[in-house]
Amino acid sequence: MKALPIASALVPLLAAAMCLAQTTPAPSSTPGPKLSFEVASVKPSAPLDIQKLAAQVQSGNMPHFGPSIEGDRANYAYMTLKDLIALAYGVKAFQITGPDWLAPALTDSGHFDIQAKLPEGTSKNDAPAMLQTLLAERFKLAVHRDTSEHKVLALVVGKDGPKMKDSPAATPIDENAPLQPGETKIPGADGSIRMKVSPDGSIDMNMGSKGVVKEKIDMGTMTVHIESTMVTMDGLADMLTSVMSTGGGPGRQVVNQTGLKGNYQISLDLSMTDILAMVNAQGMIGAGAGNAGQSPVPTASDPAGGTSVYKSVENLGLKLEERKAPILQLIVDHVEKTPTEN
Repeated sequence: MKALPIASALVPLLAAAMCLAQTTPAPSSTPGPKLSFEVASVKPSAPLDIQKLAAQVQSGNMPHFGPSIEGDRANYAYMTLKDLIALAYGVKAFQITGPDWLAPALTDSGHFDIQAKLPEGTSKNDAPAMLQTLLAERFKLAVHRDTSEHKVLALVVGKDGPKMKDSPAATPIDENAPLQPGETKIPGADGSIRMKVSPDGSIDMNMGSKGVVKEKIDMGTMTVHIESTMVTMDGLADMLTSVMSTGGGPGRQVVNQTGLKGNYQISLDLSMTDILAMVNAQGMIGAGAGNAGQSPVPTASDPAGGTSVYKSVENLGLKLEERKAPILQLIVDHVEKTPTEN
């Protein structure tokens, strides 16, 4: 498996995660009646062809992955159990402690497609609680929360102060506007995303009130340039966690300790090596992915190594420091690999 098709398929998803990481509200903690979908179908996802996915992305025909709710219909496409649990409980996937098979490699089995109907009188804000009920009933999921101190990478302001510009207000998407040439509409958890792939390979993603993401792979320097608006520091920390984590656990979690509360315009230049390190760290392509005899996917360097991630953060007037911080973890006490029948 070649590095470029992998990165071509995953970089748009990484860029989108940078803006979407903090936009989905956590389920309410207020006790109330148990909520559940009126009907729900849970099926194993069809196998994913990473080469085909890369070709689709490059042609502007972005397939749908993840959650989307339109009217009374909720769809969760090609999601791992870990991502479903994270969505249901309002945490990030890296905060979940459980069996390794909860997050299989991108092309491995263990992904699910869920189609469900919301009961009359409920809204998409009730969907996470309904998803909790579904996971408990169909996968026998049982969890508890725990907070303990771990080593983290703290995102802090550099000595010369932040160098980011405030983000201009974003314009909501007109859902009825016709698609422009080369533009694709992708369902999202909180509204559609409009993505356009230009002839030069650059990708623009308009997320409406959540901002705009532009990214381009530079084949000459083998880097990925990402520009984004409406970025919160919590969202940036979550995206950096995905890039910097080398073990999938809280030890490499990036925690926002900047004290900055606004929405910002940011620009990042990430090397292809760092992108593939993120892929490898998250188990997206599996330890055995690729052809026989092929070199393994590289891992991210230490802070002293001066990776593109650290340099990009410094260019924003920020920095990453080794610290300790209390980290909330969602502990999986029990879960079944195979759901009960529909």
